[in-house]
Amino acid sequence: MERDFKMTAITMAGLEEVLADELRKLGAQNVKEGIRNVSFKGDKGFMYKANIALRTAIRVLKPIKTSKVFDEEDLYEAIQRIKWERYLDVEGTFAIGAVVNSKNFTTNSHYISLKSKDAIADYFMHKYKKRPNVDLKYPDVKIHIHIHKEWLTISLDSSGDSLHKRGYRSATNIAPINEVLAAGLVMLSGYKGDENFIDPMCGSGTILIEAAMIANNIPANINRKHFAFENWKDYDEDLYFVIQDALLKKITSSHFKIMGFDKAPSAIKKAQQNIINANLEEFIGVHHVNFFNSKKEVFGKTTILFNPPYGERLNINVEEFYRKIGDTLKHNYENSTAWLITSDIQALKYVGLRTSKRVPLKNADLDCRFVKYELYEGSKKMKKQIDIGE
Repeated sequence: MERDFKMTAITMAGLEEVLADELRKLGAQNVKEGIRNVSFKGDKGFMYKANIALRTAIRVLKPIKTSKVFDEEDLYEAIQRIKWERYLDVEGTFAIGAVVNSKNFTTNSHYISLKSKDAIADYFMHKYKKRPNVDLKYPDVKIHIHIHKEWLTISLDSSGDSLHKRGYRSATNIAPINEVLAAGLVMLSGYKGDENFIDPMCGSGTILIEAAMIANNIPANINRKHFAFENWKDYDEDLYFVIQDALLKKITSSHFKIMGFDKAPSAIKKAQQNIINANLEEFIGVHHVNFFNSKKEVFGKTTILFNPPYGERLNINVEEFYRKIGDTLKHNYENSTAWLITSDIQALKYVGLRTSKRVPLKNADLDCRFVKYELYEGSKKMKKQIDIGE
């Protein structure tokens, strides 16, 4: 039986707790939250499972060496001490990515990548009189170098391309939301598929697709064509398909409505194409509707979650736009919970509704807030009276 080993899942700032919860529910051991990462233990099969199923991970790394380093020479020697033929053939290809956060290293990450590449190439040249080639696009092995203060961690990247590249999105609008962030927003909202869901400014449909996959327990990366671990020397194809089949058997079927609106016909067409790519057309409906002219037409509790334009995407009157969001929610969407993300923190005051929760997040380099509004039938005071039986 294969022993468990340590892994690290990389995520976005603010989603660490969500990712840790995902990992525990999948069966990971020793789950520990870090900054933009969560470490855990599992076996080879769990590594496959994590890549296929995790919604809020950007990549899954398998550390193969940690050591203290104080300069480039220490880095070079630490890399040279690894038996690289265990992971990479001399006829194979590799690529290196680096993240450096240390006052001992004044050079940039690109230089550290080049220094690490030289160390690996020299290792093979010394031992086999030949060196593997670098292939930045489709390497056989992708290596991740992380230096934090004086600690070096050398890892194999089991994912390859970022896990936000689910494989369903062929059409996008301006500044589409990252799939990992979209899934994180849905999970932070508490939505599990047990009520209706509306994205009233759906764009190319990413939030809707992630919500539908969550509602029906569909693995996040089931549409993805390739993972880096499939190139590894110890790749077990039979085990991979056993893991994949077990995840597919857990898919459920939610009967609640998942709907998207957008005022742009071009956005609706793109959303429809992406939904078809994700094989979710039976679960999601998208409609050419201006949210500000809409009203809730579904019965029962509803989660409303959207990513309204902000920053460079917004070329209109901010005060008027956000005030209309608040008015539409207040008057037309009673008995709902509304969530929205924005980097325009000041614009939130124009919504005119009290937030019941504010979550700090990052969208690329933008500092954002993910805020919650509880929309009751009648006034909040009336809701309290009903709750206490007055």
